[in-house]
Amino acid sequence: MSTIATTIAGPKTYSAEELQALHLAMNAKAKRKKMLQKTALVTMNLIVCLFMLFPLLYTISVAFMPSGELYTMAMNIVPKHPTLENFVEAFHKIPLVRFVLNSFLVAGSITLGQIVTCSLAAFAFSFLNFKGKNVLFMLVMATMMVPGEATIISNYLTVGSLGLLDTYIVLILPSLTSAMGIFLFRQFYMTFPISLYESAKLDGCGNLRFIVKILMPLTKSAMGAMAVYTFINAWNMYMWPLLVTDSVNMRTVQIGLGMLQGAEATDFRPVMAGAMVILIPSILVFIIGQKQMISGLTAGAVKG
Repeated sequence: MSTIATTIAGPKTYSAEELQALHLAMNAKAKRKKMLQKTALVTMNLIVCLFMLFPLLYTISVAFMPSGELYTMAMNIVPKHPTLENFVEAFHKIPLVRFVLNSFLVAGSITLGQIVTCSLAAFAFSFLNFKGKNVLFMLVMATMMVPGEATIISNYLTVGSLGLLDTYIVLILPSLTSAMGIFLFRQFYMTFPISLYESAKLDGCGNLRFIVKILMPLTKSAMGAMAVYTFINAWNMYMWPLLVTDSVNMRTVQIGLGMLQGAEATDFRPVMAGAMVILIPSILVFIIGQKQMISGLTAGAVKG
């Protein structure tokens, strides 16, 4: 290609080869800057992630660490000779398997119950017209501001007068519905036009059939979010099961961990092993339902 002529008084001109080389140099500089920024961001995220996960990672490490490596002057972070004796001791000290099964039963029942009751209540607040609907919904939302500790004594006296203490019913019944679940489902239902319900009614579809056949298939993400949120909360319940259960066979995992901590006040290796066993189900539930939880919490945030 011919070179563009330069003038003495005018601005400097470049050949096509020089312009192409300058363009490539600028692109390379921009790519290096972008790569450095991305590397710095990833490095910062890794540091923050390790800082937040360090307690969990150290719990796992101590759970597999023999006593000879833990109780020394040296700071041992990773066990040199991993062992399973801490898990064996934890299962020997308390009936941990029974506690896990109890928690699965209670958390699963509460999760299923809240999905059913909250979806039914949300349907009424979204599609049905009745006197005082908005006032009643405001009262339901107001219960979210009342801490559970404020009603725990009255609930205990109620279930005690009914003779339900130290049973599975008393662990499940008070948590079968929640204002949070009603609000979540209602906000999701509000994204559907009222004409959908009216068309179904014209075709002879009843309310319950409308919920089961139409609403539930369309609200799988909301149900997934509700299931993960409710299961983890029910799995981590401590105060209510401690108050209403007396026999060891009715205890849940959080109470069992407290019992293990009391039995092993001078040796917390079995406590860490028990905590690791208790953490596994809730972490698995969160990992499996993470996508549904995020989509469910964001889908009802915008109407239309």
